Amino acid sequence: MPSGILRTRTASVHLLSQQSTTGTLRFGHLQLPCAVGRSGVTALKHEGDGASPKGTWRVEQLFYRADRVQRPRTQLPIRAMTRRDAWCDIAGDRNYNRLVAIPYPVIDEQLWREDHLYDVVGVLSYNRVPRVQWAGSAIFLHGARPGYLPTAGCVALSMPDLIRLVQYEPGVQAIRFG
Repeated sequence: MPSGILRTRTASVHLLSQQSTTGTLRFGHLQLPCAVGRSGVTALKHEGDGASPKGTWRVEQLFYRADRVQRPRTQLPIRAMTRRDAWCDIAGDRNYNRLVAIPYPVIDEQLWREDHLYDVVGVLSYNRVPRVQWAGSAIFLHGARPGYLPTAGCVALSMPDLIRLVQYEPGVQAIRFG
């Protein structure tokens, strides 16, 4: 894909200040409140630091809870989530930063959650190819907590705004931090 096309279909996160964990995600005419990692945005991301990774990351896959939300109309690859879907964020595991099925010996990130944060969740391309152990994992686009509390390194929007973003034409393809 030509880089110009990706650039025009990239949403940008603009923080209130360099130390802030809240800001605005801008895409086309949309300006949506968002939250990022509790440690802000960094170019030196590592597992467990609570920071969102600086750079531009493709939205590789979208999952949704069919029992809670309608399938979003989107150009992104999408599938209904199952109770067995999880993400391996245990550094050292051969499936580090990959989708796995429960039961799995070492998982820390179940996608099927009791809260509503992952009713719609997008997997960002950060540290996906090549995967580097300890460089950070499970960087998602997902629903925000009330008050836009910080994430563990993801970008979070209200669920209505998240659905609006993924359904917006011409279609978001990437998220840029910093």
